[in-house]
Amino acid sequence: MIQVVEVGLRDGLQNEKLMIPTHVKQRLVQRLINAGIKEIEVTSFVHPTWVPQLADADLLASQLHIDPGVTYRALVPNRKGLERALRTPIHEYAVFISASETHNQKNINKSIEETFPVLQEVVAEAKQHQKRVRGYVSTVFGCPYEGKVDLKQVVMICERLMDMGVYEISLGDTIGVATPNQVKEALTELLRQFSSEQLAVHFHDTRGTGLVNAYVSLECGITTLDSSLGGLGGCPYAPGATGNLATEDLIYMLDGMGIKTGINLEELCQTSHWLEEQLGKKLSSKVLRSYFQ
Repeated sequence: MIQVVEVGLRDGLQNEKLMIPTHVKQRLVQRLINAGIKEIEVTSFVHPTWVPQLADADLLASQLHIDPGVTYRALVPNRKGLERALRTPIHEYAVFISASETHNQKNINKSIEETFPVLQEVVAEAKQHQKRVRGYVSTVFGCPYEGKVDLKQVVMICERLMDMGVYEISLGDTIGVATPNQVKEALTELLRQFSSEQLAVHFHDTRGTGLVNAYVSLECGITTLDSSLGGLGGCPYAPGATGNLATEDLIYMLDGMGIKTGINLEELCQTSHWLEEQLGKKLSSKVLRSYFQ
């Protein structure tokens, strides 16, 4: 069974300058559920000055309709964020770290080594409250400041995260530089250390390789893929990063391969078209554009 993790509400909207009202985000969540999405990363409990678009995290999370079979996830950067998250009905959390020192400093204002104790505290306390925690590793395939990232560094970080108790690690191509051979090489190495159920992939489509990288990941045995409605996304701390792999494009490919996800592509495209109206702009998904030429 292939799991599609929808990250548009968090990773997608965080880069949008137009402030989206909470009630629109609530409507978007419900439309995604109606389209068959079961895994939704709703928001991030970062300090509002870091990401103003997500300043309504507490309000949005507290007003979610709890739907059986749907998992809501939120990014939690530190203990203060965790305290906020625990006051909401969010099912599980995610912690994040970069594979490159410079990006980690830009993103978190800490070195990689300084970041581990912060994440350890979050994971340990979250698990005490029976919350599962996912780990994100950014810039796995390349850094906007340092270029190529040492795969041994990636493996070390993943090992540390697993030792903390995260149940899954999402490997991020933050600036969309990965190529299929590079993805295959990285996954081959990581799958020597971890099971395919412990790894997920998170591709940005900056250079148009997001979908083929997802295909290669499937061939390697990965069954959990992150994607974003309409191809929304970007990283405020990664110059040149554009949107994520579009959920519509991913579902179209999976449907064509005979892989069932339970996600209704037409309903998903209608939702993205509705979101375009809220944002006042066209989204980049190629499948979406084919639906609304």
